Amino acid sequence: MITFDQVTVQYDDADVPALREVDLTVEEGELCLVVGHTGVGKSTLLGAVNGLVPHFTGGTLYGRVTVDGRDTAEHPPRELADVVGVVGQDPIDGFVTDTVEEELAYAMEQLAIPAATMRKRVEETLDLLGLADLRHRALHELSGGQQQRVAIGSVLTAHPRVLVLDEPTSALDPTAAEEVLSAVTRLVHDLGVTVLMAEHRLERVVQYADRVVHLPGEGRVVSGPPADILRTSSIAPPIVEVGRAAGWSPLPLSIRDARRAGAPLRARLTGRVPGPVRPHTLADGPASLTARGVTVSYHGVPAVRAVDLDLRGGEVTALMGRNGSGKSSLLWALQGSGPRRAGSVKVDTGDGATSDPHTVSAAEARRIVGLVPQTPADLLYLESVKQELDQADSVRGACKASVPAAGPGESARSILDRLAPGIDDSTHPRDLSEGQKLALVLAIQLSAAPRVLLLDEPTRGLDYRAKAQLIRIVDALASENRAVVISTHDVEFVARAADRVVVMAEGDIVADGPTTEVIVASPVFAPQTAKILAPLPYLTVEQVATALDETGDTEAGA
Repeated sequence: MITFDQVTVQYDDADVPALREVDLTVEEGELCLVVGHTGVGKSTLLGAVNGLVPHFTGGTLYGRVTVDGRDTAEHPPRELADVVGVVGQDPIDGFVTDTVEEELAYAMEQLAIPAATMRKRVEETLDLLGLADLRHRALHELSGGQQQRVAIGSVLTAHPRVLVLDEPTSALDPTAAEEVLSAVTRLVHDLGVTVLMAEHRLERVVQYADRVVHLPGEGRVVSGPPADILRTSSIAPPIVEVGRAAGWSPLPLSIRDARRAGAPLRARLTGRVPGPVRPHTLADGPASLTARGVTVSYHGVPAVRAVDLDLRGGEVTALMGRNGSGKSSLLWALQGSGPRRAGSVKVDTGDGATSDPHTVSAAEARRIVGLVPQTPADLLYLESVKQELDQADSVRGACKASVPAAGPGESARSILDRLAPGIDDSTHPRDLSEGQKLALVLAIQLSAAPRVLLLDEPTRGLDYRAKAQLIRIVDALASENRAVVISTHDVEFVARAADRVVVMAEGDIVADGPTTEVIVASPVFAPQTAKILAPLPYLTVEQVATALDETGDTEAGA
């Protein structure tokens, strides 16, 4: 169905090819998972399938890419639209209509599908992706996760033979991600659709993959069965890392298989108390931010309902909940830029006084409460990475003159190099991958060293290595007595990064407590390690590896 024959892609401003002499065949009805670190060429590989590379991206493509017998060099994307459906990393970039129902119908209108068939497919897709209640909603009013489901649905209605998905579950809560992946799997199994999917959250998708395509770097591509590739790859989900630590063979790829293989490991670890995941416990000092009765509504529809919340310096809080539960609305209300119908927000400015970020200047608000939005590119407006970083440092210097510093600062360039090394100063921010854009915006916001830092889905588009770097930066901020809030659906990240978890539902806080107590008690939010070793209180691979090292037996589960 898809064939790469000695394909090399060279961009004009790059020293090395994005892809180098790639030979790859993806059969009909195969679900192929594309993995690799941020910036290694996954988006280029996907873009070559429908002709976006090189027709729209520029650069030179050597070799031959064919899809269902059509050479992509000779057929631009519009001539492949009936065969290949593409969902990009940022769903809002692909929307062309105003409402959910119109967006689902748009692609079929362009393909001249009969009206009766269009209506039937729209209804099927609304039910398939849980969008029926949103059918008349404006697209700009939806949460990021809801927009992602609409983007996927708008492609599915055209019934393409090849489906290209770039980070399809990155903005979805665990339940919604399972629904989407189950729908994609049904398309593969029942209709023979070929799926090429790039995803950083491998723990969600690896069990569904027929094959893994690994991009280790320098434009190279390696493919094979998932268990074979992941055994030695530099990137792997927690379930595989546990299997490696325990010496399991073959490596399990699903929780069910890991539970079966893990009985000896659970027996070995029974009675041992795992070491702490985090270097400190919940903070009990005075609150850095105090919110009382915060209420947010849109057109009379409540999004946040009289929420009370205290954030303390030195504490990392994860804000969780299904898509549309009010997480982003609460963060924007706390930061001061978003609407707030009622309630109060007070932030300790470090000089014995408090301020409401909604009432101070933009410079002071950024210094006391920083926020990274779900779509980080919204904060990028200059012509190069260097200009963005220099601007962040200059604003930081100006803020220091008028606002008390919360602690020692760090240059934006230094932070970026730790989050996503290798990004060239001359690169235009819009040419970065989504993960690289996020890393750049994180560096810009973190350079201001705000007293309270709010991150809305910061791990979206980041690989495991970048997430580990982010955890180290968040730890450093917490150690400087800053309060950090991370709104996320990434349960594996929460298990490693958060001291406290707050769960929202329908605008209310329904759970608030230490990470171990909140996420282990939930079958939805529990990380893979906790599911494999339940009822033992292990959350992370690092805890398991440490326990096995202490016993002197790394073959406990073999």
